[in-house]
Amino acid sequence: MTRLDTRTQAVANPVLVSAAQRFGVIERPELAFTPAVARETEHLYEKVKDFIPAIEWPVYAPYVHAINRLKKERNAVILAHNYQTPDIFHCVADIVGDSLQLARDASKVDAEIIIQCGVHFMAETSKLLSPEKTVLIPDGKAGCSLSESITGADVRLLKQRYPGVPVVTYVNTSADVKAETDICCTSSNVLAVVESFASDTVLCIPDEYLAMNVARQTNKKILTWKGHCEVHERFTAAELLAYKEANPGIEIIGHPECHPDVIAVCDFAGSTSGMINYVKDHRPSKVLLVTECSMASNIQAEIEGVEFIKPCNLCPHMKRITLPKILDSLLTMTEEVLVDPAIADRARLAVERMVNLKQ
Repeated sequence: MTRLDTRTQAVANPVLVSAAQRFGVIERPELAFTPAVARETEHLYEKVKDFIPAIEWPVYAPYVHAINRLKKERNAVILAHNYQTPDIFHCVADIVGDSLQLARDASKVDAEIIIQCGVHFMAETSKLLSPEKTVLIPDGKAGCSLSESITGADVRLLKQRYPGVPVVTYVNTSADVKAETDICCTSSNVLAVVESFASDTVLCIPDEYLAMNVARQTNKKILTWKGHCEVHERFTAAELLAYKEANPGIEIIGHPECHPDVIAVCDFAGSTSGMINYVKDHRPSKVLLVTECSMASNIQAEIEGVEFIKPCNLCPHMKRITLPKILDSLLTMTEEVLVDPAIADRARLAVERMVNLKQ
């Protein structure tokens, strides 16, 4: 691979210089399925052979091979959320998991560059926890219906309407929203975060269903916001009951971003990591994950003897991230994710309060 000379002279403020200028642009390699590429990617295909037909692997393999070579040259680490497709999750990712865990793990690795294979708020969170690193997202349009349901200005108005009421904000939000927050939460620790306040009333935003589900577990009054995940809000209790009737003995595992009526018919409910751990620990013979369907494929690749029934609700934003876009991101150093330092300091504090909360 040949590096093009695009570096600039040193400047006083490197933030004003693009990542392409700081690191240089690299020419696109040949993407051919050669015998060498076949050999070097054979072990990776074994992980995804149940999801990618053998006839299609010659299209995927050159990208996988080029990305894995280039990330080492760039001193980059690739983060992949659980909702990424198996080719990304199993073949090029260095760190996998839920959004907060990805950001926390990335902050501990010795890498200059983070490639965020997820949605934009996740890349912002990585930047908050690794401000010294360059954070790239392969497609800047990879948004989130939940994150985009609320703004920092909305939170300021809520605080005016409910003075003195603590604001608990889901990590699935922008840095602008986090900056207006007392503390962040995840779907796994939301109850502990809510209970940490002495106040008998708590704002739990922006996911209405997450807030409704936690309200059933606490005596506190929970004030909500009408934000929803477009994947999880599509599931219905009637749909799941139909799956139970058609599949005797099936265990249904739900995500708390689903409506409470959906959670009521599930056998277990938990965060993405909680759902994964449940399957690994209990090994049900047949299971349905009430979440984005790529997660089931990624777990299935690691666990034998479990039959996954997949109500395939896809996240269109997560699916904007592809192998060709990851390669382009590494070659051209785009799209860089930056957070205004004035916002970042306050947003980081809300995340750190959550991380440091004794549970």
